[in-house]
Amino acid sequence: MHPVNRNSTVARYFSGLTEQTFQSQLGVVDTELIDYISDLLVRFIHNDDIFKIRDLSGRRLDAIGQMLREADARIGQARREIHQHIGDFTLFWTGLYPEALQPDRSSSEERAETSPPSNYAVLGKRAYFIASTIPLDPEKDASGNLLQRLSDRFELCAYGLREVRREWERRDDDEGSPRPFLIN
Repeated sequence: MHPVNRNSTVARYFSGLTEQTFQSQLGVVDTELIDYISDLLVRFIHNDDIFKIRDLSGRRLDAIGQMLREADARIGQARREIHQHIGDFTLFWTGLYPEALQPDRSSSEERAETSPPSNYAVLGKRAYFIASTIPLDPEKDASGNLLQRLSDRFELCAYGLREVRREWERRDDDEGSPRPFLIN
């Protein structure tokens, strides 16, 4: 996992976009939540952070079902970290790239009544909730309440991320500034 350097150019860029979007457009003034989301954007620039969950043999897990099975096989902090990552993973894809989650339209029989972005939202909310209920040493970690808020406000956060993306795409079109990208 790549640590977030909040003084880096990309971190300041995402922080500004996220703060402007969540505070000015959406009226969200929860600075801890906004900082978490902007840090998520910075962490997930790195493709290996998006797909950081590995099974016990070291194989990369890139599907939610695989991650959930792995979380069920863990206890304590390891279980909490996987559920938190599932929440982050689903929030990232649901918020920034929902078009990547669209069902295959080749067969109408295979279409689910609920679209994949909605399924991801349900799974993400649940994952953040589960992570928030796994107790850790309260003196070392106070993020349980933040994870509960992420669960409660998942749809708002996903919407906010869509607005962040619109803003960076607008800025790219207007100002010629670079687009965020994934680094392997």
